[in-house]
Amino acid sequence: MPTTPSRPAQASAARTAGGAPGAPRRRADAERSIVSIVAAGLECFREDPQASMTAVARAAGVSRVTLYSHFPSREALFEAVLAYSVNEADKALEAQELDDGPADEAMARMVQSCWRILDQHSFLVTASEGLVGEPRRRRQHRAVLDRVDRLIARGQEEGVFRTDLPRTWLVTVFYSLLHTASGETGARRLRAGEAASVLERTLLAALRR
Repeated sequence: MPTTPSRPAQASAARTAGGAPGAPRRRADAERSIVSIVAAGLECFREDPQASMTAVARAAGVSRVTLYSHFPSREALFEAVLAYSVNEADKALEAQELDDGPADEAMARMVQSCWRILDQHSFLVTASEGLVGEPRRRRQHRAVLDRVDRLIARGQEEGVFRTDLPRTWLVTVFYSLLHTASGETGARRLRAGEAASVLERTLLAALRR
């Protein structure tokens, strides 16, 4: 998986530069620092969900002053790491041919893709516990959930997905079961090798007419 953040890091860097003489150089330095910090944060939290800001600064090769100048709190750093992960997930899902074939078959591919991505990043869910609330985490997944919504709408038009429940509720079912499966796997109540197929069967059974 790539470890170089893109748009979120660049946007943050641009805000730090200002308009003073030498701003382009300082902006470039800020961008390099942010890239290093977010990449280090991703790897530190993968190894230890409770990794400290000091550990992240050390791994990034920057001082604590530099780290806190870009990310004034652990929550802010988590948001940047999560935003990068979500951006990578969005790109991975965009590469899937989710608009081809019957909607239920496309949904099966969607479930498999989402599970692979979530399984790779499940450590971030644990690491962000108590720092990034569920409403905010859900907003960060908005692009993915919008794709789920469109796919469910197509399935309803094709007559393969149920129409007796609000579509927003069906999207919530998708989101909730995906994260529940991750929690069950983490607690070893569901074997990792079976999780994707169990999740696919459960979701399709819940969505089909």
